[in-house]
Amino acid sequence: MNNNNNLPDISATVGKKKGLIGIVFVALVLLIILIKSMYTVDEGHVGIIKRFGEATEQVNPGLHTKIPFVDTVEMLEIRTRKNVEKLRAATHEQMPLTAEVSINWTVNREEAFDLFKSYGGLTQFESRILDPKLRSATKDALARYKAEELIQNRSQVIARIEELLLDEMKAYPVKLDSAQIEDLVLPQKYIQSIETKQTEKNLAAAEKHRLERQKLEAQREVNTAMAQRDAAKAKADGQAYAIKIEAQAEAEAIRLKGLAEAEAMQKKAEAISNNATLVEYIRAQQWNGQMPTTVMGSDQGILWNMKEK
Repeated sequence: MNNNNNLPDISATVGKKKGLIGIVFVALVLLIILIKSMYTVDEGHVGIIKRFGEATEQVNPGLHTKIPFVDTVEMLEIRTRKNVEKLRAATHEQMPLTAEVSINWTVNREEAFDLFKSYGGLTQFESRILDPKLRSATKDALARYKAEELIQNRSQVIARIEELLLDEMKAYPVKLDSAQIEDLVLPQKYIQSIETKQTEKNLAAAEKHRLERQKLEAQREVNTAMAQRDAAKAKADGQAYAIKIEAQAEAEAIRLKGLAEAEAMQKKAEAISNNATLVEYIRAQQWNGQMPTTVMGSDQGILWNMKEK
């Protein structure tokens, strides 16, 4: 009788345990559903929501919810990426070379959804679109330059690659930032010839510099000689000018003295001609007391010696 009385208690206990297990199961299912319905998108990415495999919308970084077991989320990076391609090409003169080029690029945030729908992700876009066009633009650009120009004008070659690639990629939802030639390998024989040529150029430049220096030194000596000559000429000109001025002054003094003497003589002559007594007085002063030994009349052309023997 006692055993029969315990059966309802056992059944009740079992029922309670089953109910508790059911509650826990339901809670676990709800928790899993809750977890599956929430997701986050990291900064530098956008989320592409796919419902039964079809892309339906694009979401920005942050916490979001979705329909669990129905929606899936694909992350698409929109930060700057770098693609590197190693390829064989040829120069303008058909010299073979190996080049390694890179391109920095970014997916436009507003057009990331279109890129995903068209190509299924970045990997497919790179392998199908970007990398082939990068190789094509690089080969085209390298073929426009001679080997020596590729070495000397690398920045110009890079600019040409960027120009060609921008033109090829303008229809796609990406932004190209900058290209770089990471490595450029030319045939070893050509490298040796370039080194030899450069050495010869350096020697020629050194010789030219030496000749220019000698020329400058010679010109300096010529300038010094010309300066000394000009200084001597200036000194001689100065001395000649001083002599000339001195001679002119002396001549002027003589002229003035002569004029003064002539004027004095003229005045003296005027005074004598105007005073007969003064003339006789001067004659008397100048007479030495002797009679003249010759007399010449106005009508005679012969001088007679009047002196007695």
